[in-house]
Amino acid sequence: LSALIDDLFQMAQIDAGGLKLNCEAASLADLLSDTLESFSELASRLEIHLEGSIAPGCDPVSMDVQRIGRVLSNLLRNALRHTPKGGQVQLRAFPISEGVCVEVIDTGEGIRPEDLPYIFDRFYRGEKSGNRQTGGAGLGLAIARGIVEAHGGTIAVESTSGKGSRFFFILPKVNR
Repeated sequence: LSALIDDLFQMAQIDAGGLKLNCEAASLADLLSDTLESFSELASRLEIHLEGSIAPGCDPVSMDVQRIGRVLSNLLRNALRHTPKGGQVQLRAFPISEGVCVEVIDTGEGIRPEDLPYIFDRFYRGEKSGNRQTGGAGLGLAIARGIVEAHGGTIAVESTSGKGSRFFFILPKVNR
């Protein structure tokens, strides 16, 4: 209940344009490494291969480390939740002309084409059973989008039902 209240509060801040960022020049490599470490036990327990890489030239990034950490956690949690035993989840970052691209790629169940346009909408859940074992309140991806956009970035998804998904976000070279 506490986590749901926190999510609702954060969503209200995003909606009101009041999400305050504490941006600093920070190491994306360190953040990715810490995030992978924090999810390694869960991935092992689920028998999912979790790996990550960061290409040279990504650091430093102007970001609110805690908020971008939240984005990474939301994306990894979803990827692990929707990837079957024996599957794979990758967390990667690499420089592009617009800034830095961070992606979470899984070999999970994928997203149905009819769900893709709504996947970042608040309270949207592609899985309709209402079973909280397979999903949350439908706020994680909406919060991730709000955080990335507050950094002046973009977030998107590519997915094939039955074959997995690629969630990715781009943080600009210079924060707006």
